Amino acid sequence: MITSNIKLKFNDHIEQIKDSKITLHVRPKFRDHSCHFTRNARQQPQITRVEGERMAGAAGDAAPHDVRSLLSSPDRDFLIRNNGDQVKVDSLKGKKIALYLSASWCGPCQRFTPILAEVYDELSPKGDLEIIFVSADKDEESFSGYFSKMPWLAIPFSDAEKRDTLDKLFKVRGIPHLVILDSTGTVVTNSGVQIVLQHGVEAHPFTPERIEELKDQEEAAKRNQSLTSLLVHGSRDFVVSSDGKKVPVTELEGKTVGLYFSLSTDESCVDFVPKLLEVYEELKAKGESFEIVQIPFDDDEASFNQSFGSLPWFSLPLKDKNGEKLVWYFELSTLPTLVIIGQDGKTVHSNVAETVKEHGVAAYPFTPEKFAELAEIEKKREESQTLESILVSGDLDFVIGKDGTRIPVADLVGKTVLLYFSAHWCPPCRAFLPVLTEAYEKIKATDNAFELIFISSDKDQSAFDDYFAQMPWLALPFGDERKKSLSLKFEVRGIPTLIAIGPTGQTVTKEARDLISEHGADAYPFTAEHLKKLEEKLTRNEPDEEGDEEDGKAAEEEAKEGGEAGKVCDGEVCYKA
Repeated sequence: MITSNIKLKFNDHIEQIKDSKITLHVRPKFRDHSCHFTRNARQQPQITRVEGERMAGAAGDAAPHDVRSLLSSPDRDFLIRNNGDQVKVDSLKGKKIALYLSASWCGPCQRFTPILAEVYDELSPKGDLEIIFVSADKDEESFSGYFSKMPWLAIPFSDAEKRDTLDKLFKVRGIPHLVILDSTGTVVTNSGVQIVLQHGVEAHPFTPERIEELKDQEEAAKRNQSLTSLLVHGSRDFVVSSDGKKVPVTELEGKTVGLYFSLSTDESCVDFVPKLLEVYEELKAKGESFEIVQIPFDDDEASFNQSFGSLPWFSLPLKDKNGEKLVWYFELSTLPTLVIIGQDGKTVHSNVAETVKEHGVAAYPFTPEKFAELAEIEKKREESQTLESILVSGDLDFVIGKDGTRIPVADLVGKTVLLYFSAHWCPPCRAFLPVLTEAYEKIKATDNAFELIFISSDKDQSAFDDYFAQMPWLALPFGDERKKSLSLKFEVRGIPTLIAIGPTGQTVTKEARDLISEHGADAYPFTAEHLKKLEEKLTRNEPDEEGDEEDGKAAEEEAKEGGEAGKVCDGEVCYKA
């Protein structure tokens, strides 16, 4: 069920891949996303990223808990099933107990619940584990609908006091959260979600010793890694082609293999496939011993079949459990990811996706020596960079003003130019806009050799027009193809992003947004020499902490509003779903 998993683990996307799974979160890191909530209000929260422990941590409490006092209330000595049956708390004595803090409004919870249910169903015959749902839902109807999907017990929704007590007792800061207690009532781990995602039923009995044993097995597996150890799982010793043919993994041994972690509905993966296909076909035409094995994270079989059906490489079967293990094994942090396995079965590189996008087949065979060669090429390219080389593409040699007037890029040569990646749907962008506008107007008042270009991520022309109308600077036309190349060149992962290009056309900094936020117009012209002098000046003066605090509060309140559907805003940055 990696499809669900991937959302939690992939970071940088959180809920951006709405139809995907937990371990994924996509872009930015897939890892450990949770929903945060106000304990008493139980309100729907904003989604945010939390770095969790990769393995089980130390237990939160050394002293054992009495099961009756932990789960009962003065007027209640039972738990409930989703059919209304009552189960006496005392019947759980001597069993391992997992407290599952979750809620229906939480996307990562919705994706994790079926994974946990699968593990529970496999362990139920042992009869030594019971899971207790502790709801963070906002009303009983939501609780009942969500609980109906669960095969385990629950604290009655009406017992809000007990649910709050458990939240506080186990210091729950985000959900899903799974606390596992042994048969004595002693907490063995607070990292149950990560353990279940990473190890599934193999983690039973969930003790630190068992987790350490699994960790040792993983380390041994990495030392003895081979293509077979990576791709074979249980009785499945094959990969599949787009026509359904089963190809033994042994036929791929001795080749350079790219493990392509993907989600067919993710825009970044959709954009990446044509480039990867181009590289693959060119290498095959040259007779190179190279293959690709796709690791899909799709939920919908039809979507996967439609996208994979036209591709010439291999894939793990959809929803193959080994995919989830590979996510943890390679510590995935984004999609798409292309892991390169050498002819000896060892990992050559953990992710060459960005390199393939930028350099194509020239990146092959993805060795350290090749990357050193590419770095030298990139260095020379940076040294020869001009404003026109990054902003002119064929007939697209202009930007636009407020009335749609075309301003030739050549007219901006010799100026300091800021490239502003932003969108109206992004709350942090809207919060940053007045700060940037103030700085822009102050800088322009003292130096006309300065300009700013808005590069939009808005969803349509109307949204672009409305947002651009609030800005006093220039822009790329909406939908301009140069946006994609600029985003790739400057590795734009989220918005707002502000890139400073100096008068010579060289990149001065990719952190101009932070500099404007901290120093306003005083950050101009953003050079290292200027910033050093600015810092020295600031050390001799008291900072305007009160003003900074007010700006911070405004930005925080703006960010709390949340982004457009399909977009993820994490703190001060928004990512595309």
